[in-house]
Amino acid sequence: MTNVVKLFDTTLRDGTQGEGISLSVEDKIKIAGKLDTLGVHYIEGGWPGSNHKDIEFFNRVKELNLKNAKVTAFGSTRRKGIKAEDDMNLNRILETKVSVATIFGKSWDFHVHKAIQTSLEENLEMIYDSVKYLKNKGLEVIYDAEHFFDGYKNNTEYALSTIQKAKEAGADWIVLCDTNGGSLPHEISNIVNKVCSTLSTPIGIHTHNDCGLAVANSLAAVEAGARQVQGTMNGLGERCGNANLISIIPNLQLKLSYQCITEEQLAQLTNVSRYISEIANMNMPVNQPYVGAAAFAHKGGIHVSAIMKHPKTYEHIVPELVGNKQRVLVSELAGQSNVLFKAQELNLDFNKESAQTKQIIEEIKTLEHQGYQFEGADASLELLLRKAFDELDEIFSLESFKILVAKTKESPVASEAIVKLNVHGEIVYMAAEGAGPVNALDNAIRKALEKFYPDIKKMHLSDYKVRVIDEKDATAAKVRVLIESSDFKNTWSTVGVSENIIEASWQALVDSIRYGLIGKTKSNLEEEKQETLGLINH
Repeated sequence: MTNVVKLFDTTLRDGTQGEGISLSVEDKIKIAGKLDTLGVHYIEGGWPGSNHKDIEFFNRVKELNLKNAKVTAFGSTRRKGIKAEDDMNLNRILETKVSVATIFGKSWDFHVHKAIQTSLEENLEMIYDSVKYLKNKGLEVIYDAEHFFDGYKNNTEYALSTIQKAKEAGADWIVLCDTNGGSLPHEISNIVNKVCSTLSTPIGIHTHNDCGLAVANSLAAVEAGARQVQGTMNGLGERCGNANLISIIPNLQLKLSYQCITEEQLAQLTNVSRYISEIANMNMPVNQPYVGAAAFAHKGGIHVSAIMKHPKTYEHIVPELVGNKQRVLVSELAGQSNVLFKAQELNLDFNKESAQTKQIIEEIKTLEHQGYQFEGADASLELLLRKAFDELDEIFSLESFKILVAKTKESPVASEAIVKLNVHGEIVYMAAEGAGPVNALDNAIRKALEKFYPDIKKMHLSDYKVRVIDEKDATAAKVRVLIESSDFKNTWSTVGVSENIIEASWQALVDSIRYGLIGKTKSNLEEEKQETLGLINH
């Protein structure tokens, strides 16, 4: 049996059924392009018979000229009591002009009686007629046997007869679905193995994560003979989600030696995962296997000491294989190894035996005791270390700032910030409005620095979080502000702590801007200003 496993992504259809997920047509087009670069074999674009958004997607996706993926349209078997050629949903699939159709039918006799309320015989005819109709129109047909595992456990003979009908009608793939997500890996393995031994048509697997086992069940199915895996990026989907292809792909390829995508495509996995998370406006879990920010992050001093000797001591793969990287977190738990590792990353001359090293460690622990959290603010940590080694340029300093907040009966709250900065000896005043006091302050700082540091135009604040450190102090409690910033190439995080949310925000904002501009010299800054003005041409 071949060791090639085909990937079928249903993020654009099943994934959008997850709570809080809503993708525009433009979002779906962007994601489809990203999935194609990853090497996914099938992209399920949606159900053209259900909404106009999916119809528009199928019209526009043709412009992408995908290199690796086939776009497939989704639908159900024909309705009871009519001919396949008269079924609106089947004909809507044909109207999309796709080359692949994915249709689902009932495998569980309970569903036949309760959900579509027809006879077992009529359901078999619905499956056969629908697959045959689409095959006669020249399409590749993937038949999704909905609730197959529940059906098999309840009425084995009938469940097998449904997929036999799909085979007789010419289905190219028969996909066994654990639609309720209630099966266990050993059940999946046994049933898939029996189906593969009796059916010559290639088998696929489609699992849901209601027991937290969707990835395990998918792997078990492949080991038992399935050669197509359906799932979504980051496990998006209804209820507890679908099988997470982001975990399945490296597990199949790196752990079980199956071939899914190329090594170069696998190295894009982290980028694709995070990109789709941003498009879907979902917070990506930091501990997501393989691609999460904490997947290869080390905090305990003993662990860090070990990985400095050899990364394999606490890493199950080389992070770069999936496009991720090793990180060392510095916190109140940090030992010398953590700080030493970070200093080596920054090419700082760091002697672990020196009093300076011990002083920095103590300073970090003191700051974290006050509420700072550097494990989630690498940029602030880097600035702290560079300052300790006198390698941090004072690109600007605060003289003062004022924030005005006004509210009248007839108008919404208005915020204005006025800043006074010292930039290389020049005093700069600037005022700006914003959606709130922090936004106004951010706008004023950027406007004040723009003529000195044109690169600041490329930077933007991408996330802003506030955490109350000790709730018992009520409105007088300290708050921790975490800011994530980006320049469209890199992303960095900074932290500020104070009893005053504006002060904490100022600290984090200033660190963010300083980090974004770090390493810029007066000469290349002047050159960039001239480029901006069009006075020199490379």
